Amino acid sequence: MVRGGFLSANERRALIQLARDGLAESRLTRRANAIILLDKGWSCTEVAEALLFDDDTVRSWFRAYEKDGVEGLCNFGHEGSSCRLNEEQQAALKAWVSERLPRSTNLVGAWLEKTYGVCYSHAALIALLHRLGFEYRKPQAMPRGLDDATQQAQIRGYENLVNTMGLDEAVMFLDAAHPTHQVKPVGCWAPKDVAIAVEQTTGRDRLNIHGAINLESGQTHMLVVDKVNAESFIKLLSEIESMTAMRVIHAFVDRASYHRADIVKEWLAKAGRKIVLHLLPPYCPHLNPIERLWGLMHKNVTHNRDYKTFSEFRREVLKFLRQTVPKNWKRYCDRITDNFRVIHRADFRVVA
Repeated sequence: MVRGGFLSANERRALIQLARDGLAESRLTRRANAIILLDKGWSCTEVAEALLFDDDTVRSWFRAYEKDGVEGLCNFGHEGSSCRLNEEQQAALKAWVSERLPRSTNLVGAWLEKTYGVCYSHAALIALLHRLGFEYRKPQAMPRGLDDATQQAQIRGYENLVNTMGLDEAVMFLDAAHPTHQVKPVGCWAPKDVAIAVEQTTGRDRLNIHGAINLESGQTHMLVVDKVNAESFIKLLSEIESMTAMRVIHAFVDRASYHRADIVKEWLAKAGRKIVLHLLPPYCPHLNPIERLWGLMHKNVTHNRDYKTFSEFRREVLKFLRQTVPKNWKRYCDRITDNFRVIHRADFRVVA
């Protein structure tokens, strides 16, 4: 309990002057008001109700004033403190972290304790690393064997094709996907005091899909097969030809062996074929927009989504790919694009 009358005349005068100062921060003037009211004999509960705070907050203000006076009221708890490492030690820490790229903050703390005998809490280590210009992030996955010139040549060739082809020609991107009947756990916002989980399925059933997408219309062709191979590829190409009125269909595919099989070449060489096959450079999945479609499918269908049966899972995957995307192409077209770019290996530090 706070007893009134604890302020001297000078202290009361200084606090009243602070409370009336129009240039002072409002949160500081509120604290000054609270101390004045407590001195007048108000209880912490009464002051809290008047200022729209809780009584524990008012008590903490009183304790701060009791300990450090007006200076205590001016401390808002985030002013920080000087670094416990000198400039030379900070430079050594920056060099060590830059060289080692430690995966755990605990490793950084252990190194500091061993090297300089300085112990930091976990939160203090994170603040220190941020202050030194570091952040915790996951490396990007980079295809092996990237070549700048090959990527640039592919992009130029594609742009030239798109800009010069006739009105009776179309471009499609083809690939295979194998979504597995499993929930993919991903991060989400949730109440901090509630543990969350996803329930895993017991099976490992998966769909084998040979698919294609037209970026102009958003039209997709999704063929479910027992096994992705040259035969399923030919069947997909046949369906595309029969369902597309265009005279020529430029089909871009990666260099999987079944795309380059002899029976595929023989089929393409037959008279009357509409399909013209274009092989993408090796190790360049970023140059095939259908890869983005697979990622979008997982985000909308499998991330934190549980399907009790494989048939339900199968239905939702195919519904998204065959119906949802084409019907809502204006919504998805900015996320599945041919806005290609060269990935320069020199722009990255490859850690593994």
